[in-house]
Amino acid sequence: MSTVWRVLRRLGVSLITLWGAATLTFFALRLVPVDPAFAILGAGQQQVDISPEVLAVVRQEYHLDEPLIVQYFLYLGRLLRGDLGMSYVQEQPVAPLLAAQAGPTIALALAAIVLAVVISLAGGVLTAGRRLPSWISSGVELVLASTPVFWLGFVLMLVFAVWLRALPILDSGDLRSLVLPALTLALPTAALLLQVLRQSLDDALEQPFILSARARGLGSLAVTVRHALRHAAVPYLTMLGFSFGALLGGAAITETLFSRPGLGRLLVDSVASQDIPVVIGVVLVGTAVFILVNTLVDLSYALVDPRVRDADRVIAPSKDDAAAAASDPTDADRTEATA
Repeated sequence: MSTVWRVLRRLGVSLITLWGAATLTFFALRLVPVDPAFAILGAGQQQVDISPEVLAVVRQEYHLDEPLIVQYFLYLGRLLRGDLGMSYVQEQPVAPLLAAQAGPTIALALAAIVLAVVISLAGGVLTAGRRLPSWISSGVELVLASTPVFWLGFVLMLVFAVWLRALPILDSGDLRSLVLPALTLALPTAALLLQVLRQSLDDALEQPFILSARARGLGSLAVTVRHALRHAAVPYLTMLGFSFGALLGGAAITETLFSRPGLGRLLVDSVASQDIPVVIGVVLVGTAVFILVNTLVDLSYALVDPRVRDADRVIAPSKDDAAAAASDPTDADRTEATA
Protein backbone atom coordinates (compact mmCIF):
# COMPACT_ATOMS: atom_id res chain seq x y z
CA MET A 1 0.00 0.00 0.00
CA SER A 2 2.87 2.38 0.81
CA THR A 3 4.31 1.81 -2.66
CA VAL A 4 0.98 2.69 -4.32
CA TRP A 5 0.66 5.82 -2.19
CA ARG A 6 4.24 6.82 -3.04
CA VAL A 7 3.57 6.49 -6.77
CA LEU A 8 0.31 8.45 -6.54
CA ARG A 9 2.01 11.18 -4.54
CA ARG A 10 4.81 11.49 -7.09
CA LEU A 11 2.31 11.60 -9.92
CA GLY A 12 0.34 14.34 -8.19
CA VAL A 13 3.43 16.45 -7.52
CA SER A 14 4.57 16.01 -11.12
CA LEU A 15 1.22 17.13 -12.53
CA ILE A 16 1.14 20.18 -10.24
CA THR A 17 4.68 21.09 -11.30
CA LEU A 18 3.81 20.81 -15.00
CA TRP A 19 0.67 22.90 -14.48
CA GLY A 20 2.68 25.54 -12.63
CA ALA A 21 5.32 25.72 -15.35
CA ALA A 22 2.68 25.98 -18.08
CA THR A 23 0.76 28.67 -16.19
CA LEU A 24 3.78 30.82 -15.36
CA THR A 25 5.05 30.62 -18.94
CA PHE A 26 1.65 31.53 -20.39
CA PHE A 27 1.17 34.65 -18.27
CA ALA A 28 4.83 35.71 -18.47
CA LEU A 29 4.70 35.73 -22.27
CA ARG A 30 1.45 37.69 -22.17
CA LEU A 31 3.25 40.45 -20.25
CA VAL A 32 5.55 41.09 -23.22
CA PRO A 33 4.32 44.29 -24.94
CA VAL A 34 3.92 42.67 -28.35
CA ASP A 35 0.62 41.74 -29.97
CA PRO A 36 0.66 37.96 -30.71
CA ALA A 37 -1.34 38.69 -33.87
CA PHE A 38 1.69 40.47 -35.34
CA ALA A 39 3.88 37.44 -34.56
CA ILE A 40 1.37 35.16 -36.25
CA LEU A 41 1.42 37.36 -39.35
CA GLY A 42 5.23 37.29 -39.39
CA ALA A 43 5.78 40.86 -38.25
CA GLY A 44 7.22 39.94 -34.86
CA GLN A 45 8.28 43.02 -32.91
CA GLN A 46 8.12 45.19 -36.04
CA GLN A 47 4.72 46.86 -35.93
CA VAL A 48 4.32 47.00 -39.71
CA ASP A 49 1.31 48.36 -41.51
CA ILE A 50 -1.30 45.59 -41.32
CA SER A 51 -4.92 46.37 -41.89
CA PRO A 52 -7.25 46.19 -38.89
CA GLU A 53 -9.47 43.75 -40.76
CA VAL A 54 -6.63 41.24 -41.13
CA LEU A 55 -5.68 41.63 -37.47
CA ALA A 56 -9.29 41.11 -36.44
CA VAL A 57 -9.54 37.88 -38.44
CA VAL A 58 -6.31 36.53 -36.90
CA ARG A 59 -7.35 37.46 -33.37
CA GLN A 60 -10.70 35.77 -33.82
CA GLU A 61 -9.15 32.62 -35.30
CA TYR A 62 -6.69 32.25 -32.43
CA HIS A 63 -9.15 33.50 -29.76
CA LEU A 64 -6.91 36.48 -29.04
CA ASP A 65 -9.99 38.70 -28.84
CA GLU A 66 -11.22 36.73 -25.81
CA PRO A 67 -10.45 37.84 -22.23
CA LEU A 68 -7.09 36.62 -20.95
CA ILE A 69 -8.62 34.18 -18.49
CA VAL A 70 -10.68 32.61 -21.29
CA GLN A 71 -7.55 32.26 -23.43
CA TYR A 72 -5.84 30.59 -20.47
CA PHE A 73 -8.54 27.95 -19.98
CA LEU A 74 -8.71 27.28 -23.73
CA TYR A 75 -4.97 26.78 -23.64
CA LEU A 76 -5.19 24.37 -20.68
CA GLY A 77 -7.91 22.43 -22.49
CA ARG A 78 -5.64 21.92 -25.50
CA LEU A 79 -2.82 20.76 -23.23
CA LEU A 80 -5.06 18.21 -21.54
CA ARG A 81 -5.85 16.80 -25.00
CA GLY A 82 -2.12 16.59 -25.77
CA ASP A 83 -2.32 19.43 -28.29
CA LEU A 84 0.64 21.83 -28.01
CA GLY A 85 -0.78 24.00 -30.77
CA MET A 86 0.68 25.38 -33.99
CA SER A 87 3.86 27.36 -34.33
CA TYR A 88 3.11 30.98 -35.19
CA VAL A 89 6.31 31.40 -37.21
CA GLN A 90 6.92 27.98 -38.79
CA GLU A 91 3.23 27.17 -39.26
CA GLN A 92 3.48 23.53 -38.26
CA PRO A 93 2.44 21.53 -35.17
CA VAL A 94 4.65 22.15 -32.17
CA ALA A 95 5.04 18.48 -31.15
CA PRO A 96 6.80 17.31 -34.36
CA LEU A 97 8.89 20.48 -34.27
CA LEU A 98 10.12 19.67 -30.77
CA ALA A 99 10.74 16.03 -31.68
CA ALA A 100 12.92 17.09 -34.62
CA GLN A 101 15.11 19.26 -32.34
CA ALA A 102 15.27 16.90 -29.36
CA GLY A 103 18.00 14.61 -30.71
CA PRO A 104 20.91 17.13 -30.67
CA THR A 105 19.92 18.38 -27.21
CA ILE A 106 19.74 14.84 -25.81
CA ALA A 107 23.20 14.06 -27.23
CA LEU A 108 24.62 17.25 -25.74
CA ALA A 109 23.01 16.71 -22.33
CA LEU A 110 24.14 13.07 -22.10
CA ALA A 111 27.71 13.93 -23.12
CA ALA A 112 27.83 16.79 -20.61
CA ILE A 113 26.44 14.77 -17.71
CA VAL A 114 28.80 11.85 -18.39
CA LEU A 115 31.79 14.21 -18.46
CA ALA A 116 30.61 15.93 -15.27
CA VAL A 117 30.20 12.62 -13.42
CA VAL A 118 33.60 11.30 -14.55
CA ILE A 119 35.41 14.53 -13.63
CA SER A 120 33.69 14.88 -10.26
CA LEU A 121 34.16 11.22 -9.25
CA ALA A 122 37.82 11.23 -10.21
CA GLY A 123 38.45 14.56 -8.50
CA GLY A 124 36.58 13.58 -5.35
CA VAL A 125 38.35 10.25 -4.93
CA LEU A 126 41.80 11.73 -5.57
CA THR A 127 41.45 14.81 -3.31
CA ALA A 128 39.31 13.57 -0.40
CA GLY A 129 41.26 13.41 2.85
CA ARG A 130 44.25 15.25 1.34
CA ARG A 131 44.67 18.83 2.53
CA LEU A 132 46.75 20.45 -0.24
CA PRO A 133 44.96 18.79 -3.19
CA SER A 134 41.62 19.71 -1.57
CA TRP A 135 42.63 23.37 -1.30
CA ILE A 136 43.75 23.50 -4.92
CA SER A 137 40.63 21.69 -6.09
CA SER A 138 38.39 24.02 -4.06
CA GLY A 139 39.89 27.04 -5.80
CA VAL A 140 39.37 25.55 -9.25
CA GLU A 141 35.80 24.55 -8.37
CA LEU A 142 34.99 28.07 -7.16
CA VAL A 143 36.22 29.58 -10.43
CA LEU A 144 34.33 27.10 -12.62
CA ALA A 145 31.09 27.24 -10.62
CA SER A 146 31.00 31.06 -10.67
CA THR A 147 31.97 31.50 -14.33
CA PRO A 148 29.06 32.28 -16.70
CA VAL A 149 28.46 29.55 -19.26
CA PHE A 150 28.83 31.88 -22.25
CA TRP A 151 32.17 33.23 -20.98
CA LEU A 152 33.50 29.73 -20.33
CA GLY A 153 32.43 28.75 -23.84
CA PHE A 154 34.34 31.69 -25.33
CA VAL A 155 37.48 30.72 -23.39
CA LEU A 156 37.27 27.10 -24.54
CA MET A 157 36.76 28.20 -28.14
CA LEU A 158 39.74 30.54 -27.92
CA VAL A 159 42.05 27.88 -26.48
CA PHE A 160 41.05 24.72 -28.35
CA ALA A 161 39.72 26.12 -31.63
CA VAL A 162 41.71 29.30 -32.24
CA TRP A 163 45.06 28.73 -30.53
CA LEU A 164 45.45 24.93 -30.67
CA ARG A 165 43.18 24.38 -33.70
CA ALA A 166 42.29 21.01 -32.24
CA LEU A 167 38.50 21.22 -32.26
CA PRO A 168 35.91 22.92 -34.48
CA ILE A 169 33.89 25.88 -33.24
CA LEU A 170 30.69 25.37 -35.20
CA ASP A 171 28.60 22.22 -35.34
CA SER A 172 29.52 19.94 -38.23
CA GLY A 173 27.48 16.90 -37.25
CA ASP A 174 30.37 14.77 -35.95
CA LEU A 175 31.58 13.88 -32.46
CA ARG A 176 34.47 16.36 -32.55
CA SER A 177 32.05 19.26 -32.76
CA LEU A 178 30.27 17.95 -29.64
CA VAL A 179 33.35 18.16 -27.40
CA LEU A 180 33.50 21.91 -26.77
CA PRO A 181 29.76 22.39 -26.11
CA ALA A 182 29.74 19.36 -23.79
CA LEU A 183 32.77 20.67 -21.88
CA THR A 184 31.16 24.10 -21.59
CA LEU A 185 28.16 22.54 -19.87
CA ALA A 186 30.05 19.86 -17.95
CA LEU A 187 32.73 21.91 -16.16
CA PRO A 188 30.45 24.09 -13.97
CA THR A 189 28.28 21.06 -13.19
CA ALA A 190 31.33 18.97 -12.31
CA ALA A 191 32.55 21.72 -9.97
CA LEU A 192 29.32 21.66 -7.96
CA LEU A 193 29.22 17.86 -7.86
CA LEU A 194 32.86 17.70 -6.80
CA GLN A 195 32.29 20.11 -3.89
CA VAL A 196 29.44 17.97 -2.53
CA LEU A 197 31.24 14.68 -3.10
CA ARG A 198 34.52 15.71 -1.46
CA GLN A 199 32.75 17.10 1.61
CA SER A 200 30.73 13.91 1.98
CA LEU A 201 33.84 11.77 1.51
CA ASP A 202 35.74 13.79 4.11
CA ASP A 203 32.90 13.24 6.59
CA ALA A 204 32.75 9.51 5.82
CA LEU A 205 36.54 9.10 6.18
CA GLU A 206 36.29 10.25 9.81
CA GLN A 207 33.88 7.47 10.80
CA PRO A 208 34.95 4.48 12.96
CA PHE A 209 34.31 1.88 10.27
CA ILE A 210 36.98 3.58 8.13
CA LEU A 211 39.54 3.05 10.89
CA SER A 212 38.58 -0.62 10.92
CA ALA A 213 39.12 -0.85 7.16
CA ARG A 214 42.52 0.81 7.42
CA ALA A 215 43.46 -1.53 10.26
CA ARG A 216 43.00 -4.45 7.86
CA GLY A 217 45.76 -2.99 5.69
CA LEU A 218 43.72 -1.28 2.97
CA GLY A 219 45.32 1.70 1.28
CA SER A 220 43.80 5.19 1.16
CA LEU A 221 42.45 4.81 -2.36
CA ALA A 222 40.89 1.41 -1.64
CA VAL A 223 39.27 2.71 1.55
CA THR A 224 37.81 5.69 -0.28
CA VAL A 225 36.46 3.70 -3.23
CA ARG A 226 35.27 0.56 -1.43
CA HIS A 227 33.87 2.06 1.78
CA ALA A 228 33.59 5.86 1.88
CA LEU A 229 32.24 6.38 -1.63
CA ARG A 230 28.95 4.56 -1.11
CA HIS A 231 28.24 6.66 1.99
CA ALA A 232 28.74 9.83 -0.06
CA ALA A 233 26.43 8.64 -2.83
CA VAL A 234 23.12 10.00 -1.49
CA PRO A 235 24.06 13.72 -1.33
CA TYR A 236 25.98 13.31 -4.59
CA LEU A 237 22.93 11.89 -6.37
CA THR A 238 20.75 14.63 -4.89
CA MET A 239 23.00 17.34 -6.30
CA LEU A 240 23.20 15.47 -9.61
CA GLY A 241 19.42 15.64 -9.96
CA PHE A 242 19.31 19.35 -9.12
CA SER A 243 22.22 20.09 -11.46
CA PHE A 244 20.33 18.60 -14.38
CA GLY A 245 17.98 21.57 -14.32
CA ALA A 246 20.88 24.02 -14.60
CA LEU A 247 22.31 21.89 -17.39
CA LEU A 248 19.08 22.17 -19.36
CA GLY A 249 19.11 25.93 -18.89
CA GLY A 250 22.73 26.16 -19.99
CA ALA A 251 21.92 24.19 -23.15
CA ALA A 252 20.04 27.21 -24.53
CA ILE A 253 23.13 29.41 -24.23
CA THR A 254 25.53 26.71 -25.38
CA GLU A 255 23.57 25.73 -28.48
CA THR A 256 23.25 29.37 -29.49
CA LEU A 257 26.95 30.05 -28.82
CA PHE A 258 28.16 27.09 -30.88
CA SER A 259 25.43 27.35 -33.54
CA ARG A 260 24.09 23.91 -32.72
CA PRO A 261 20.53 22.81 -33.46
CA GLY A 262 18.44 21.75 -30.50
CA LEU A 263 15.66 22.66 -28.12
CA GLY A 264 17.72 25.35 -26.41
CA ARG A 265 18.39 27.28 -29.58
CA LEU A 266 14.78 26.74 -30.66
CA LEU A 267 13.67 28.29 -27.36
CA VAL A 268 15.87 31.37 -27.82
CA ASP A 269 14.68 31.89 -31.40
CA SER A 270 11.04 31.39 -30.41
CA VAL A 271 11.26 33.92 -27.58
CA ALA A 272 12.78 36.46 -29.95
CA SER A 273 9.99 35.93 -32.51
CA GLN A 274 7.20 35.70 -29.92
CA ASP A 275 6.32 32.17 -31.04
CA ILE A 276 4.34 31.49 -27.86
CA PRO A 277 3.20 27.87 -28.55
CA VAL A 278 6.79 26.76 -29.22
CA VAL A 279 8.12 28.51 -26.09
CA ILE A 280 5.49 26.86 -23.92
CA GLY A 281 6.16 23.49 -25.56
CA VAL A 282 9.91 23.67 -24.88
CA VAL A 283 9.31 24.73 -21.26
CA LEU A 284 6.90 21.84 -20.69
CA VAL A 285 9.28 19.30 -22.22
CA GLY A 286 12.17 20.62 -20.12
CA THR A 287 10.05 20.50 -16.96
CA ALA A 288 8.92 16.93 -17.70
CA VAL A 289 12.51 15.79 -18.26
CA PHE A 290 13.64 17.46 -15.04
CA ILE A 291 10.85 15.73 -13.10
CA LEU A 292 11.72 12.36 -14.66
CA VAL A 293 15.43 12.68 -13.86
CA ASN A 294 14.79 13.65 -10.23
CA THR A 295 12.29 10.81 -9.84
CA LEU A 296 14.92 8.35 -11.05
CA VAL A 297 17.41 9.89 -8.62
CA ASP A 298 14.95 9.46 -5.75
CA LEU A 299 14.39 5.82 -6.70
CA SER A 300 18.14 5.24 -6.78
CA TYR A 301 18.41 6.08 -3.07
CA ALA A 302 17.04 2.64 -2.27
CA LEU A 303 19.89 1.07 -4.22
CA VAL A 304 22.71 2.97 -2.52
CA ASP A 305 21.29 3.28 1.01
CA PRO A 306 19.97 0.04 2.57
CA ARG A 307 18.08 2.01 5.23
CA VAL A 308 15.81 3.48 2.57
CA ARG A 309 15.23 0.07 1.01
CA ASP A 310 14.51 -1.59 4.34
CA ALA A 311 11.98 1.08 5.26
CA ASP A 312 10.13 0.44 1.96
CA ARG A 313 9.96 4.11 1.12
CA VAL A 314 11.81 6.38 -1.26
CA ILE A 315 12.08 10.03 -0.29
CA ALA A 316 14.29 12.88 -1.41
CA PRO A 317 16.35 13.68 1.69
CA SER A 318 16.76 17.13 3.12
CA LYS A 319 20.21 18.61 3.57
CA ASP A 320 20.46 17.22 7.07
CA ASP A 321 19.25 13.78 5.94
CA ALA A 322 21.73 13.76 3.07
CA ALA A 323 24.58 14.60 5.42
CA ALA A 324 23.49 11.89 7.83
CA ALA A 325 23.26 9.34 5.00
CA ALA A 326 26.79 10.21 3.96
CA SER A 327 28.27 9.87 7.44
CA ASP A 328 26.23 7.15 9.16
CA PRO A 329 27.54 3.66 8.36
CA THR A 330 25.26 0.92 7.11
CA ASP A 331 24.79 -2.34 8.92
CA ALA A 332 27.54 -3.96 6.87
CA ASP A 333 30.05 -1.34 7.94
CA ARG A 334 28.99 -1.58 11.57
CA THR A 335 29.68 -5.29 11.36
CA GLU A 336 33.13 -4.58 9.90
CA ALA A 337 33.86 -2.05 12.63
CA THR A 338 32.92 -4.41 15.45
CA ALA A 339 34.93 -7.21 13.84
